Amino acid sequence: MKTWHEIRSLPPAVRLLLVNQLGVNTGFYLLIPYLATHLTENLGLSAAVVGVVLGVRNLSQQGLFVVGGSASDRLGARGVIIAGCALRTAGFALFALGDHLAVLLAASVLSGFAGALFNPAVRAYVAQEAEGRRAEAFALFNVFATTGALIGPLLGSALLLVDFRTSALTAAAIFAVLTVAQALMLPARPVEPTGGGVLADWREVLGNRAFLAFALAVSGLFTLESQLYLLLPDAARRATGWDGAAGLVFVVGALAGLLLQLRLTRALKRRGDRARWVATGLCLMGAAFLPPLLVATASSGPDDPTLRLLPVLAGALLLYLGVMVAQPFVMDLIPAFGRPALTGTRFGLFYVVSGVVAAIGNAVVGWAMDTGRDGDAAWLPWACCVLTGLASALGVLRLRRLGSLPAPPHLPLPTVVRGRTPA
Repeated sequence: MKTWHEIRSLPPAVRLLLVNQLGVNTGFYLLIPYLATHLTENLGLSAAVVGVVLGVRNLSQQGLFVVGGSASDRLGARGVIIAGCALRTAGFALFALGDHLAVLLAASVLSGFAGALFNPAVRAYVAQEAEGRRAEAFALFNVFATTGALIGPLLGSALLLVDFRTSALTAAAIFAVLTVAQALMLPARPVEPTGGGVLADWREVLGNRAFLAFALAVSGLFTLESQLYLLLPDAARRATGWDGAAGLVFVVGALAGLLLQLRLTRALKRRGDRARWVATGLCLMGAAFLPPLLVATASSGPDDPTLRLLPVLAGALLLYLGVMVAQPFVMDLIPAFGRPALTGTRFGLFYVVSGVVAAIGNAVVGWAMDTGRDGDAAWLPWACCVLTGLASALGVLRLRRLGSLPAPPHLPLPTVVRGRTPA
């Protein structure tokens, strides 16, 4: 009830964008997890070609986030959100209707660029609309996003019993509904002049060394969060010999998010110091890989698959808790690094930096998984993740000690006089 009351107390535009994020993640995870299987088994494409198609989608999104952010600042977030949802509709429809490589590449570019448009635009809109309550708004954003990430694969697996095209067209229909909903119901907001050209905006954001250092420091969050789709599901399947065990990882996260996210964020916000909670969350995320690490280093383990699965689920729960602690305050801090007129650009650049680092981190974890299996070092990928969380937390704490992070607007002067570094 408290969560429902919090949702009702937010501005109507933010409530609409929460529902939008639920639909975005439902539609995305309904299709994308099954795309590689469709390309290989149904269309008979080689692994190399499948890698190109998926890589083009990732590059179109991760590499162009800053374009979407700049468009949000200059054209208004509302129009960019609508355009992004419309492009995602077209891209997913092409996946359903096209069998030729050129069509598949076009679908990858459209669906990837769509994410590059609406992801920073939505976050910029929420940050500006929920001024003073950004942490709570982004906490609820996480709840809706996690719920969509759970519903999507479940719905997708059911629709695949018909065929892949049905799944893709359903995903496209979800984005079509979202497009119409934003066009009819999302209010337009005045665009604040940025005072220069696009390149000048980028130079200003890139010249903010504290912001870039923060983006690099917290990029470990995205590297570790992505293990929900790589390392932890693989471990769950290996522990039980059952492919469906991977889905339990997401069930744990969805339930934890629904029960704890808003309560946790509100309790931590009352205790101030956003940077400390970001670092704490990153430590928790690193610690999430310790239970599976301890099992991997043990000379022998339990024979019961359920008992072998418990350390993996305990790690998943800790990882989700770490995300719940850190991410709302990360999103709360990003707009505070500079002028409100460049909020979208900062979000866009933040996701570019995080996406590049996460891609490198995933490659390292993937290498560690292969090396560990070949060299009898099953602990290696888990140890890499533990060190990543620790390094990210130490990076944030270092910036906090240097006074490089924005202070909360309500921070009283006496606290600063007593020597406490503003967060």
